[in-house]
Amino acid sequence: MFRLALPVYVELLTAVVAVGLIDLLWVSSLGEAAIAAVTVGTTVEHVAYGVFLAVPTGVTVLVARRDGRAPLAPVIRAGWLLWAALSLAIVVPGVLLREPLAALFIDEPALTAGFLLISLAGLPVFFAQTVVDGILKGLGDTRRPMRHALICNALVIGLDPLFIHGLGMGVRGAALATVIARVVTLAVALGSVVRLHSPGGGLTVWEVIRTGLPMSGDFLARDLVGMAQVAILAGFGTAAVAGYGIGQKIMLAGVMVFYALRQAAMISTARSASAGSPLLLGLASGAVVAAVLNAVAAPVAGWFTGDPAVFHPAVDFLRWMTLYLVPFGGLITVGGVLQASGRGGRLLAATLAGFAVQLPLAYGLSAWLGVTGVWLAMAAGAAISLAGASAPRGCGPGNARGPAPRSTRTAAGRPSGR
Repeated sequence: MFRLALPVYVELLTAVVAVGLIDLLWVSSLGEAAIAAVTVGTTVEHVAYGVFLAVPTGVTVLVARRDGRAPLAPVIRAGWLLWAALSLAIVVPGVLLREPLAALFIDEPALTAGFLLISLAGLPVFFAQTVVDGILKGLGDTRRPMRHALICNALVIGLDPLFIHGLGMGVRGAALATVIARVVTLAVALGSVVRLHSPGGGLTVWEVIRTGLPMSGDFLARDLVGMAQVAILAGFGTAAVAGYGIGQKIMLAGVMVFYALRQAAMISTARSASAGSPLLLGLASGAVVAAVLNAVAAPVAGWFTGDPAVFHPAVDFLRWMTLYLVPFGGLITVGGVLQASGRGGRLLAATLAGFAVQLPLAYGLSAWLGVTGVWLAMAAGAAISLAGASAPRGCGPGNARGPAPRSTRTAAGRPSGR
C-alpha cells in the first residue's frame, strides 16, 4: 500500500498544500487582509471541489474494479459528461455570487471577491485534471498524477511572484498564477489518457455518482464545517482568521499523509488487493504528524508573518491540533476501505454525527474559552466520527464489488510506465 501512497502524498502535497502555501507566503507581505482573503477564497474553492469530488472518486473506484474485467470506456465517458455538467452548475453561480459569498466571512469583501472571480472561473480546469488523474489511479498508476502535480507546483512557484508583485496584481495575481499553472498541467496530462481505448458500452453516469457520492458528501461536509468555523473565528477579529489560515495551511502538509493512505487503501481494496490494517496505520500516522507539527509550529509560522497578533493564534492552533490529528488520521485512512468496499455511506454517517456534536460545541465553548473552544470541539467531533466508522468487520478487500478473478484480457492502450 505504501507503494501507492507515497506518490499520492507527493501529489497532494504539491498540488493541494504547496500551491496554497505558496500563495499564502507571497501575499503575506501584503498584510492580514490579504492573508484572510486568500484563506477564505481557498476555503470556498475547496467546498466547490467537494461537490465535484464524487466524479473522480467514482471514476477511480469503477476503473479499478473493471480493469481487466469489463470495458473502461463507459466509465471514462461518464466521467467527462459529469465534468461538463457539474463545471457549469458550480462555476456560473459561484462567479455571479462571489461578492455576497465573500461578505459572509469578511467585513471588507473586495479582495476576497477578486480572488474568487479568477479562482472559481478556472475550476473546470482543476476538475478536468482530477478526472484524468482519477482514471490513472484506477489503473493503479499513482506516479503519473504525482508528476502532473509537480509540474503544476513548479509553475506556481515561478508565476506567483510575477503576478502578485511583479505585475502588482496582489491576491488576484495569486489566483491567476494558479489557474495558468493548471491549464499548462492539464495540457500535459491529457496525453496520458487520450490514447487509452477500450470496447464501448452504455454510459454509467449514475454508477459513477453513486460510487463517489459518499466521499464527496464527506469532503463537502468537512469543508462546510470549515466555513462555519471561519465564521465563528471572524467574531474574534481578522487576525484570528489570518492565524487560523496560516495554521491550517501548515497542518495540511501533515494531513495529506492521511489522505494519501486513504487513496491507497481505496485503490488496493477496489482492485481486490490487501489494504493492511488501515485503522492502526491511520492512528500511528496521526500521532507522528501531531508530534512533527508541534516541533515545527513556531518556526514555520514565522515564515508567514512577523505580526504577533497573527503569529500566536497560528502556533496555538497547531499545538491544540494534537488532540484532533490522532483520531482524524484513523478516520480518514479507514474511509478508503469503506468507500471502495461499498460502505461509503457509513463513513458519511459517521462524519455527520461528529459534526453534529462539533459545531454546537464550538459555538458554546468559544463563548467560554475563546478560539481554544473551537479547537477542542474539533477534537471531540473527530473522536466521535472515528468511533462510528472504525469497526473493521466487513471492510476487507474481499468485500469490494467486482471480486471476480482478474482476466488475462486487459483494456487496450493501458498507459505505460506503471
